[in-house]
Amino acid sequence: MSTALANPAEMIAHGAPRVIHNDDELEAYTDALFQLTALDNPSRAQMEAIELLTLLVERYEQEHYPIPAADPVSVVRLLIEKQNLTQRDLIPQFGSESAVSMFMTGQRNLTIEQVRKLSIRFKLPADLFIPKASAPDSTKRVVKRHARSR
Repeated sequence: MSTALANPAEMIAHGAPRVIHNDDELEAYTDALFQLTALDNPSRAQMEAIELLTLLVERYEQEHYPIPAADPVSVVRLLIEKQNLTQRDLIPQFGSESAVSMFMTGQRNLTIEQVRKLSIRFKLPADLFIPKASAPDSTKRVVKRHARSR
């Protein structure tokens, strides 16, 4: 064991970074991280501190402030908005204006080919356009649609 880790409890008692337990600690660690990342030429020890603080902050935020995965319709809506597009601009990826409309209203899921074309057009990973298992209502829509067609 290295001498630096001979007594980790003593290191923590002397102020070494530790697991974040509340928002006040999160704020303190985030402030320290911002100060370190603002340095022009951080030393090796400062770079290691940046890495450690980043890991600690990310862990706390993932546990306490998780960001839910976006459903494909929300992703496409955001892309349309941010790139000042209209639904008609996506006809090459969907095949028809009605296919775009049906997808945007949740009446139809994307085909593999549409996913591929959207991924290429927007230069984004294909999995952003594939519904996640936990996406709300994605399976309910499919079940309802099939139930109506009988």
